[in-house]
Amino acid sequence: MLSVIWAIAFILHTVSWGSTAVLGATGLLLIQAIRLVSRTPDTNPEPLQDRQLAAAPSVSLVVSAKNEEAVIGRLVENLCQLDYPAEKCEVWLVNDASTDRTPQILDELAAKYSQLKVVHRAPNSGGGKSGALNQVVAQTTGDLIAVFDADAKAPKNLLRHVVPMFDDEKVGAIQVRKAIANESLNFWTKGQATEMILDSYFQQQRIALGGIGELRGNGQFVRRSALDQCGGWNEETITDDLDLTVRLHLDDWKIGFLLDPAVEEEGVTNAVSLWHQRSRWAEGGYQRYLDYWRYFSNQRLGFGKKVDLFSFILMQYLLPTAAIPDFVFAVLKGHLPILIPMTTLALSLSFWAMLQGNLRVYKHLPWTWGKFTKIAGSSSLTMIYMIHWMVVMPLTTARMSVRRKSLKWVKTTHQGEEETPFVSQS
Repeated sequence: MLSVIWAIAFILHTVSWGSTAVLGATGLLLIQAIRLVSRTPDTNPEPLQDRQLAAAPSVSLVVSAKNEEAVIGRLVENLCQLDYPAEKCEVWLVNDASTDRTPQILDELAAKYSQLKVVHRAPNSGGGKSGALNQVVAQTTGDLIAVFDADAKAPKNLLRHVVPMFDDEKVGAIQVRKAIANESLNFWTKGQATEMILDSYFQQQRIALGGIGELRGNGQFVRRSALDQCGGWNEETITDDLDLTVRLHLDDWKIGFLLDPAVEEEGVTNAVSLWHQRSRWAEGGYQRYLDYWRYFSNQRLGFGKKVDLFSFILMQYLLPTAAIPDFVFAVLKGHLPILIPMTTLALSLSFWAMLQGNLRVYKHLPWTWGKFTKIAGSSSLTMIYMIHWMVVMPLTTARMSVRRKSLKWVKTTHQGEEETPFVSQS
């Protein structure tokens, strides 16, 4: 792939019709972009009322935790107090061979909450997070399986909003919008908060266009029958959520998106941690395409999903990677980068998405100068912050092209600084 990207960039810079080809491709992407932004997002059903709870499906909330003593107590108390019948909501915590006080804390909490069930994995257990989820899912009883990260904070009424979205029998999974709990901390956490808003806009629009909705790990709900049909979580990938996304769509399931309420999580607080996290996301994103590209001709995927898939592969992965050879050949040839029209379209689309995403998330706030400056400021901040992807994507592509595939799961460290961590009674 890397060789093809450099070869195409070289050809575009050396042939007379290179600029015309780029303008033509940009025109096609512009048509897709107009189709994308012109769609009206799907309307979510009303949340469950008390009288509907008796017939509501059961839900299993699953968390894989490794060395999470700072946040695990808060998470368990949060999940066990959601506004949903206790007999229809079980909480499963997988202690994935933790070496801190996580096992002790979980055992104490299991004695306190009847909903909580704890599974301790052996140190030599394989499969990373996917292995932990597969090990426990066979023991769960819920019609729906919800996956949360250890630093998650779920709104009390979350299940009442998510469950009705599964009334559509074609919906195999729902992703809840993610928000950053420590947003105000610094530039990096503010950038991640606005990035989540940007992602939520694209998620809603792609789904409305008949494209591909994606799972994001924390706050994902999967129908048990859909998960069984897909064969569970893939233990040969480092991004279980992105891998499951592709397999659900190949099996003709739809993935929906819930804008409100959002699930909160901790944002990483420095550039080094952000680099490691995003590099892993980029590698996992690439890996799903390399693993499943042979099946994208699947008739069940549908033409709309195929167009959406190709356009976002081009914009998210190939265009940032092509920026380096484009710049190199532009310097050697003594003219401007030839991909400027396509890059301008991508940046313009991102800025528009950022504005619209902010308007949706903050629609409940009255129009004041404060709301205007917040939306304008966060949109501008995002455009600066998102430059890091222009570094992450090409370097990840280069690294993957010369290095063997390695299943190395990198855990994000959670500090739990917003609230006092759980303290055991011993």
